Amino acid sequence: MKSPRALPAWWRAKRPSPLVALATVAALAAGFYVARPWLFGEAGVKERSAAESRREGRRRGFDGPVAITATPVRVDDVPVTIDAVGAAQALNTVTVRTQVDGRLIKLAFEEGQNVNKGDIVALIEPTLYQAAYDQAVAKKAQDEANLANARVDVTRYQKLAASNYGSQQQYATQQSLVVQLEAQLRADQGAIDNAKATLDYATIRSPIDGRTGIRLVDVGNILHSSDATGIVVITQLEPIYVVFTVPQQFLPALQKAQARAPAAAAALGPDNASVLDTGLVSVIDNQIDQATGTVKVKATFENKGLALWPGQFVNVRVTVDVLRDARVVPSAAVQRGPNGAFVYVLNEDETVSMRPVAVGRQDEAQAVIVSGLEVGEKVATTGFARLVDGSQVRAMEPTEDGGAGGPPNAPATLRKERRREAGGERRGGEGGPPPQAR
Repeated sequence: MKSPRALPAWWRAKRPSPLVALATVAALAAGFYVARPWLFGEAGVKERSAAESRREGRRRGFDGPVAITATPVRVDDVPVTIDAVGAAQALNTVTVRTQVDGRLIKLAFEEGQNVNKGDIVALIEPTLYQAAYDQAVAKKAQDEANLANARVDVTRYQKLAASNYGSQQQYATQQSLVVQLEAQLRADQGAIDNAKATLDYATIRSPIDGRTGIRLVDVGNILHSSDATGIVVITQLEPIYVVFTVPQQFLPALQKAQARAPAAAAALGPDNASVLDTGLVSVIDNQIDQATGTVKVKATFENKGLALWPGQFVNVRVTVDVLRDARVVPSAAVQRGPNGAFVYVLNEDETVSMRPVAVGRQDEAQAVIVSGLEVGEKVATTGFARLVDGSQVRAMEPTEDGGAGGPPNAPATLRKERRREAGGERRGGEGGPPPQAR
């Protein structure tokens, strides 16, 4: 039985070969290319070719001059700093507790109030302690009266003994009684002082200047001197400490700066730029933590504006030296490549040259150039997505906000180039080294 899929013998004999089919397709493509001028016209062909050339030029970064911002190399004094993260710490923190037992009858402060040393904070019911003080005073008055009588008797017995009307033993006994009563008076005075101190403890005063926190107990509770929980915590905020750690390799520079004068320290905000307060390094710890390889440092800040709060994490910048007359460029100008750091230098013919540089210190704002640039030369700070060595550029002066300046009636093409430039930088465009993290 013949298979239903089998082809007739005449078809198998006349089936075209693959080479013939390929040749046919190539001939059709060549004919279409030759016939384009008649199909689309000469203008259409030229317009299509020009569009393709423009797209290729944009991909290669040669679609006209590249708009850049050029900044001159300047000379400036650059501080040498050490950055660290620290925590604010109160100069003094006191948990106010009672020293006597009794019922709390008054809280003499408002939560969050500033108090001075000696201000009344709380009152314990003083009735029992006032009574004990009054008893001690009365006891002393009683003993003073007995002493006065004993002294009169001593004088009387002395006269009788001198005239042989009284015995010497009676006189000596009376003298001993006077001495005993004098000692009793001194004991009475001690009891008075003790009772007075105990009575004073019923009036609880602030031991430091500071600010009260949230109260820890309410009026009416019975307090004991053994209670673990106090009445309120008072914290001294002015001045305030900031404790931070620095790597051990920075310790020699910090010690050298501290030997000249207390090193200046700045507490910075979360943006690492805004200064919360300035102070001085006060203490460098006497040992390095072997587990972390860091050393603790304590700086003191006046904190007049209360920008620092106990427990607050802050960025700290310590100035240990100043580089005089250093060559400085914006950090954005320094790019990184396989061979190290380089910059694009603006030439007189409105082109840029890629030049390797040696960078000293660098932060988020500026970089110190050790070698490779001269004062007055201009370097590109924007447009790196389309820059290559020898690119034609259109340089603009930087504005105060770091952008590129230009006349208000700048051509629309320039604005398009800027938008295209920004888009290329976001996409990591071709034609130059990719932007590097600063």
